[in-house]
Amino acid sequence: MTAPLVAELRRRRPDLRLTIQTGMPRDFLATRYDDFEHVTDIPDFGFVMTPDIAVDVAASAERYLALHADFPALVAREAERLRSAAPDLVLANVPYVTIAAAEMAGIPVVAFSSLNWADLADHFFADLPQCQPFRAEMRAAYAKAELFLRPQPAQSMSLPNVRDIGPVARLGADRRGEIRRNLRVENGVRVGMIAFGGVDPRLDQERWPKVPGWFWLSTLAATPEGRPDMARWQKAGVPFSDLFASVDLIVGKPGYGTFSEAGLAGVPVLYEPRPDWPEAPPLERWLARHCRCLPTTAQELTGGLEGLLHKLFSLPDQKVAVPSGVVEGVDVLEDILDRRSATSMAVEARRDHDAAVSNGGGE
Repeated sequence: MTAPLVAELRRRRPDLRLTIQTGMPRDFLATRYDDFEHVTDIPDFGFVMTPDIAVDVAASAERYLALHADFPALVAREAERLRSAAPDLVLANVPYVTIAAAEMAGIPVVAFSSLNWADLADHFFADLPQCQPFRAEMRAAYAKAELFLRPQPAQSMSLPNVRDIGPVARLGADRRGEIRRNLRVENGVRVGMIAFGGVDPRLDQERWPKVPGWFWLSTLAATPEGRPDMARWQKAGVPFSDLFASVDLIVGKPGYGTFSEAGLAGVPVLYEPRPDWPEAPPLERWLARHCRCLPTTAQELTGGLEGLLHKLFSLPDQKVAVPSGVVEGVDVLEDILDRRSATSMAVEARRDHDAAVSNGGGE
């Protein structure tokens, strides 16, 4: 979700230099960003997930306890890294250690996400008293951001500095014809996308049913042998960012990127609910307002897909969403950068003045 903001900011400021700090692979980042430095080491990690898209509460609590063993020292190390990099602005989606470090280093920092780890930690660790100290440190860290930009749809948040903006997502190009030529599918064949993000949902593609008139692209592991109706998404021959606007159906799980892009394109969605994930209900309600969608299960997908498709495409069309949060969010970032620049110019002018006064009484 960060890429559309960065793209608009760079459109307005072509000389902007970008550093991305994340453990995600550079090859993946290069599909969404141009010309950036990549810092692969980052202390924040989110939550530990199980293969069936649930939070592993015990493992997550253990990792957070280790992360917060000496939280002030961790923040100080990150602050030193940021001082060395000397950015004009940190946009944090949504690492609270980095937010605290930027504030310590005197660098403006804006948080941006549809969720935050502090509220999620309150939800998942409420019955674990040993987690209370680090939950307090999380919350204090988030409060150090100048603002928390919350794009819609989003989870409920109890942080003090939240500012709501509209949806933030890239509206991909419709490349249906190109995809069908690359896949060599006949006219009239629909293309579905199986896209569960970074989580493998234990979906047995070996049992994925053959449905007349459908071809399936997948982001999961290698597709089954002997299935001319299935292929990895790369076979479509177009950037991943254009796929959601170019397919006839998305099969996935609740997630901001998947749901927001589907809602912008009006592409129908079959999704596996995440009842333990607080962000999921508002995402699902929002999606239902902007495209045809149905909750389902892995068992229903492999055992009754054709019936699900009939029911889904019998639903009425909905009004597609508009990515209004991109401009709203970048306006905020530009205002902070302008203030930062004005402050720097004032400091420089004062230095020049002081130097002139100092030299004026010389020889």
